[in-house]
Amino acid sequence: MALIIAGERSGVGKTTVTLTLLASLRRRDRLVQSFKVGPDYIDPMFHQHVTGLPCRNLDPVLTSETYVQQCFARHSQLSEYALVEGVMGLFDGVGHGAWGMGHGQEKPKSTDFASTAHIARLLDLPVVLVIDCSRLSGSVAAIAHGYRSFDPRIKIAGVVLNRVGSDRHLSLLKDSLEPLQLPILGVLRRQDNITIPDRHLGLVPTAELPELNALINRLADLGDTCFDWQHLLPLLKSEPLPHPPPCGKLKLHPPHPPSFPVRIAVARDRAFNFYYQDNLDFLQQLGAELVFWSPLEDAAIPKDVQGMYFGGGFPEVFAQQLAENTSVRDAVKTAILQGMPAIAECGGLMYLCEQIIDFEGKSWSMAGVLPTSAVMGGRLTLGYRRAVALQNNLLVKAGTTVYGHEFHRSHLTLTPTQPLFETSRYDCEENMGCEGWGLPANVHASYVHLHWGESREIPQQFLQECRKLASIETWI
Repeated sequence: MALIIAGERSGVGKTTVTLTLLASLRRRDRLVQSFKVGPDYIDPMFHQHVTGLPCRNLDPVLTSETYVQQCFARHSQLSEYALVEGVMGLFDGVGHGAWGMGHGQEKPKSTDFASTAHIARLLDLPVVLVIDCSRLSGSVAAIAHGYRSFDPRIKIAGVVLNRVGSDRHLSLLKDSLEPLQLPILGVLRRQDNITIPDRHLGLVPTAELPELNALINRLADLGDTCFDWQHLLPLLKSEPLPHPPPCGKLKLHPPHPPSFPVRIAVARDRAFNFYYQDNLDFLQQLGAELVFWSPLEDAAIPKDVQGMYFGGGFPEVFAQQLAENTSVRDAVKTAILQGMPAIAECGGLMYLCEQIIDFEGKSWSMAGVLPTSAVMGGRLTLGYRRAVALQNNLLVKAGTTVYGHEFHRSHLTLTPTQPLFETSRYDCEENMGCEGWGLPANVHASYVHLHWGESREIPQQFLQECRKLASIETWI
């Protein structure tokens, strides 16, 4: 058993409620594994900061329904409690227009594929519905009744009333809900001292919040008093599944012993921190040693590495500091031009460009591997992508279809003459154009974030190329 925290729409306070629950559980010294529905990177950072355990993404678009079940079963059973934070509103998914589906999945039969409700059905978990009560009173009953009755396959275990204004306000809400006999599992009053700052791509990541621990302590204080723990704890208790899902079709086959040791430099700091923990795990399971380093702070790239991995993040926010670290920029360019394999996703792609032009129009020199510049703008590019490889490249063979996610406010001044992918929207056949840089051939630079859960040939292929470099270094 575990519990899903869902919202009746975006912005109702799911993340605040989730973090409040996690913080209070950790204060009680309870080991709790958290999960996040969808492709989000930033909410999982907050989960991990509180729990001390990596948060796992549950996304059947980026992976598959089977992988979601396997991931949840594997990680939830290692902890005493398990909690899943949903995405958007409970029934908001990618829609029945999704085509191709990939990973052996059939077309969805409903409009809520990849929604929180979909995950609840896949995992057979009860849902707690968070309702923003700041601008309603009696109508709360209609909202709760509608969500409980809309899909009888979803078990609504109760509601959390968020942003309650006063005792009188709470009394009106309780009176309205009483005929439904739906448990009120938590009441959060309007909080002026609990605010997580945000910016152009969502919440500000944990590494940039020096007062975060104080905030988490305030959330734990709130959680100790605002929830009905007598009813919540049994729901949160993690138990072994009676019939665990079968293993995935593609196994990891690490060399044993490895023919050549492989060390991968993984950029992880305030500028680059968008990584799916599962991807990092796959690399390690295949025998790679991950060396975490900072293009912002370090004076050089790590020694004796045979590959580089630049995740997404906010290089535009730290463009001046990245530009001023000329020794690292030069070392990255030299290493890649000399043949070191490199993965660069979104923010990492921007770092490999000649320049980043920030929101104020200022230009900052970057690594200069790719003959283009990244320009920040107001337009948000957001959505799942179906991407078909146009050529053999560092990670996949020509004709391979992968499923990813784009989320950025920048664009490139030049498009590649030999792009990596032809992309389309996931939920329809609308062509989104060609993108991705594969020249030099040892680079995979793309705006499309990939989760390797159902594409484990990707880390295998990447490490195979890194081992070629390791073998050359060994014989020199």
